[in-house]
Amino acid sequence: MFNPTAPVNEQLGEYSYLFMFIAALVYAGAFILFAVDMATSSATIRRIEAEAAAEAASEAATEAGTAGVVPGAAGVVPGEGGAPGDALVDEDMDYTGSGRRPVAGVAVAVLALGWAMHAFAVGARAWATSRVPWGNLYEFMTTGALVIVTVYLGFLLRKDLRFVGTFVSGLVVAMMCAATMGFPTPVGHLQPPLQSPWLVIHVSIAVLATALFTLTAAMSLLQLLQDRAERRAAVGERTWSFLRLVPSARALENWSYRINAIAFVMWTFTVIAGAIWAEAAWSRYWNWDTKEVWSFVIWVVYAAYLHARATRGWTGSRAAWLSIIGWACIVFNYTIVNKYFPGLHSYAGLPS
Repeated sequence: MFNPTAPVNEQLGEYSYLFMFIAALVYAGAFILFAVDMATSSATIRRIEAEAAAEAASEAATEAGTAGVVPGAAGVVPGEGGAPGDALVDEDMDYTGSGRRPVAGVAVAVLALGWAMHAFAVGARAWATSRVPWGNLYEFMTTGALVIVTVYLGFLLRKDLRFVGTFVSGLVVAMMCAATMGFPTPVGHLQPPLQSPWLVIHVSIAVLATALFTLTAAMSLLQLLQDRAERRAAVGERTWSFLRLVPSARALENWSYRINAIAFVMWTFTVIAGAIWAEAAWSRYWNWDTKEVWSFVIWVVYAAYLHARATRGWTGSRAAWLSIIGWACIVFNYTIVNKYFPGLHSYAGLPS
């Protein structure tokens, strides 16, 4: 797992940098395609509704002909009625009639291609250093971005989450650029305090929890937009048409709550594992280090979110904002705290 005496393969490290850069470009292409799909959703919606209305009219004509009624008497008008619009999205985010979105399908394929290159880059860095690839901030961000894409693609196998693709791919591109330009770190061995099996346990669970929190933050942002759109539609005002391809605000909130509950358990384990590691490294479970404090702040925010929603009836926009605030705390913890707050956890790998 950790071999501090093994030579560092710098050439393989260079290949890792190259494929990391290529993966970032491919992710940028996926982001553009997702954005195009969002921008052209009006035409997509009109096409889907026209097909659904034509199918309903055909069925009505067949039934009318069988009953000896003049076809067309059913009065089916394309684009009207609840059925076509309701068929655009499933409350459980399963694939429905809205699945025929070619641009979104290509965007997912491009994202998967970027994931393959990204996975090779992360694996190459791990092989070049003979250790796990999250020993500094550059590696944590690039590996974290890989886990985010992995989680997103995994959910896509069962749930139609293409509506959040623009946000996920955009965030991943930002993380890759930040890691490359803001936290560049050459390949090398771990610092002695990090040469512990707890690095694998503690950090891997933290990365996975962060990926889930990122997904729910994107869903909470869309929940706020959808909630506003639903209120505008209730009074007859027009709103963004791409939101017709997004589940209702209530469905987004319910799924965000479920995923946040799972991620919260993982984050709780992360904090506990970190305390055990701290005792082994510094003979104290808690040192009031800046990183420890902010990890606890994140735990408190998400605990408040889960408690408020489950027992206090905090639903709707208030729950969404709490979820977004929790994710903002995570971003602050892994960027500002790591870079500008010296402490026991100053292992970002950045030059002094």
